[in-house]
Amino acid sequence: MLLKKFCFPFAVAALAAAAFLPGNAALAQTATDGKHFGEVIDSKNAISYDELMGQMEQTDSLAVKVTGKVSEVCQKKGCWMTLVSEQPDKPSMRVTFKDYAFFMPKDLSGKQVVIDGYAYMDVTSVEYLRHYAEDAGKSKEEIEAITEPKRELAFEASGVLILDK
Repeated sequence: MLLKKFCFPFAVAALAAAAFLPGNAALAQTATDGKHFGEVIDSKNAISYDELMGQMEQTDSLAVKVTGKVSEVCQKKGCWMTLVSEQPDKPSMRVTFKDYAFFMPKDLSGKQVVIDGYAYMDVTSVEYLRHYAEDAGKSKEEIEAITEPKRELAFEASGVLILDK
């Protein structure tokens, strides 16, 4: 009995500390500014996705904080998402998560987020494009219609802040 009384406070403290470890999606932190995944970030100095697209015309990579609207999330694990422009007919940007350390809620589509990390131009292979289409729940016909690699803007996020509650 003495052992239980002695160990219990340490177990509680360890669980509480684990809730604040970066990258622990199961224990995402909720603050007054929204829900955090990965590194805890804020929205200060974040640029819009449209501004990022303009800046990427002059470089192939950039460390940056971006705000935007989520259009899709991997429906298998939440291991990627896409951000879209507020302007129609602009390309989307695939966002993955640093070191595969955290995942997004699968019902995040349509919500505003802030992401902090690294934007870069990438060529996505047909194999990966088909994999992403499968993860997104696309039909067999839509997946088979993917026949060429795609040069696109990508982002590796170290932290995500969901603004919409």
